[in-house]
Amino acid sequence: MNGRVTASESRSERRPSRQINVVLRSASPPLVSTAVPERDPVPSPSPLPQHGLFQEIQKELDQLVGLDQIKELVYEIYALLQVAQMRSEIGLLSGGHVFHMIFKGNPGTGKTTVARIIAKLFQKMGVLNKGHLIEVERADLVGEYIGHTAQKTRDLVKKAIGGILFIDEAYSLARGGEKDFGKEAIDTLVKAMEDHKNQFILILAGYSDEIDFFMCSNPGLHSRFPIQMDFPDYNMDQLIQISELMAKERDYILMPQSMMKLREHLQVEKESQLHAFSNARYVRNLIEKSIRNQAVRLLNQYVAGNPSKLELMTLRPEDFKLVGKQ
Repeated sequence: MNGRVTASESRSERRPSRQINVVLRSASPPLVSTAVPERDPVPSPSPLPQHGLFQEIQKELDQLVGLDQIKELVYEIYALLQVAQMRSEIGLLSGGHVFHMIFKGNPGTGKTTVARIIAKLFQKMGVLNKGHLIEVERADLVGEYIGHTAQKTRDLVKKAIGGILFIDEAYSLARGGEKDFGKEAIDTLVKAMEDHKNQFILILAGYSDEIDFFMCSNPGLHSRFPIQMDFPDYNMDQLIQISELMAKERDYILMPQSMMKLREHLQVEKESQLHAFSNARYVRNLIEKSIRNQAVRLLNQYVAGNPSKLELMTLRPEDFKLVGKQ
């Protein structure tokens, strides 16, 4: 974990994670090299094994649509922590790992949800004593006069001690140039990462290109974020699956014609908005709007009586008034 880690690395580059999986299945901690010869089959990290402390985390990960590489990387972090504990118990060095992270991806791709799951994982494994998530943006960090920004940033770091400080659209801190107070926030964060080493974890999130630009704004940033996760856009089948899950969570069902209409609309919006498409967030807005439309339709349709349970649950094509952006 000392080097730069990305969720998009090839399977051959992630082979050490699989070696970790082999260690976890061993009856006792190995006293010699755990390298696996190329001729031996290497167990795949997917499906992931169900270790005791990881079962609840695994359950939450399984509820997420897609994100297979993200799920594997979360398990690699768990495996590293588990093996570090084994090493410590027999007197081997096991510390020195840095877990500050970069989350790259468009809106609605699951970054905040994954951050909450990681916070819970670190709390269960004893890395963080609280495991809470403080989610902030530029306005929460940047003040209005010299010195104000540093104090606001330090206060938020203090609140995040024992947990995770999650900065969404972090690149906005570097947009104003040298005289902007955002630079003061960056400098304060870098110092806090040194002053409060291992006491909190900082996650910076945002669009891929903008985050790359942001990382160049301070020479000390790159080396402080060894873990990088790429959150890809959902494909069309995944977006439909997400819409069905969102409806089901609210005790609604989508008619086949409704799903067809939704798919056609999402395809158009996804192609027209390009990088601005908000993925699951956009789908959620569509589902919630269709539920409101259904309520109006049912009240107008059933003036003298009540609709059946099936009618109350069903979202029909006419409930999806998909004109323009939602």
